[in-house]
Amino acid sequence: MTGGSHARPPEPSGSEGTSSRLFRRTPRRPRGRWRVGTPLVIALCGGLFVVSAANSGGTDLRPGRYTDLAALVKDEADETAELKAKVSDLNDEVSSLSRSISDRDVNRYQRKVSELRDPAGLVERRGPGITVTLSDAPEDVINSTTGNINPLLVHQQDIQAVVNALWKGGATAVTIAGQRIVSTTGIRCEGNAVQLQGVPYPQPYVIQAVGTQADLLMALEDDDYVSSYREDAGDPDISVGWDLELEDEVRAPGFDGLTDLNFAVPLATRGS
Repeated sequence: MTGGSHARPPEPSGSEGTSSRLFRRTPRRPRGRWRVGTPLVIALCGGLFVVSAANSGGTDLRPGRYTDLAALVKDEADETAELKAKVSDLNDEVSSLSRSISDRDVNRYQRKVSELRDPAGLVERRGPGITVTLSDAPEDVINSTTGNINPLLVHQQDIQAVVNALWKGGATAVTIAGQRIVSTTGIRCEGNAVQLQGVPYPQPYVIQAVGTQADLLMALEDDDYVSSYREDAGDPDISVGWDLELEDEVRAPGFDGLTDLNFAVPLATRGS
C-alpha cells in the first residue's frame, strides 16, 4: 500500500551506461600526499572515538533512536491506546458531572446529545451484514512482475471505494479492522498499513458493514471502481486479494476516539 495520491512510480531505467559507470578508470592520484594524510586522518578518528566514549559514559549517545520499525509502530499504537483510555475516562467524568447539575438548559442539551449519539456512531450496532477483505497480491506474483506494481497492491482509494459503496447500500455501521468508521474518520495509508485515528493496521484489510445484505451486495456490484478492483482480483497476473462473506451478525463497536472537529477559518479581510 502507498499513501497520499498514490502516484505511479517511474518505470525502472535500463542498464544503459551502467558498465561504463562501473568500469570507468579512476585517474591516478599522487601518492605522496596520501602517505602523510592517511595517518593524520586515522589519528583524528581515534581522538573522536575517545571523546565520544568519555561523553557517553558507556551508554548510547542516541537512546531515542529506533532501529526496529515494527517495535516503533507497536510503541506508537500502545501510546495511542493509553491516550484514548484517558480521554474515555475524562469524558465519563464530564458526563457524570453534567448529569449531577440540575439545570434546565444543561438537561436539554444532554437530551440532544443522547439523541445524536447513535447517528454519530458512538453507540454499538449489531445485525446481519457482510465482510469484505482486501489484501495485496501473493508475494510470488509481486516478485515475478516486471511491470507496474501498483495494481498488485491495496491502496487507500480501494478501501475508501468499498466503504463508500457500503454507505450507499444503506449500511448502518461500518468498521475497518474492527474500528468504527464515522464522519470524521480519515483513511490514510502509511507504507503497507492503513492508519485510523492515528493507529496503523496491517493488511489484510477487513471491512465489515451492518445492514440489509441484498442492498449492500447490490451497491458493491453497481460501483464502477469496486467492479474494476474485482476484475483485477480475477486476473491471475494481478491477483490482488478480494474476499466477500455474508454474516449472520456483525458487531460494530461504538466509536471511542476523539470527537472534536478541527476546521479552517478564513482570515479577516484587511480593514474589517
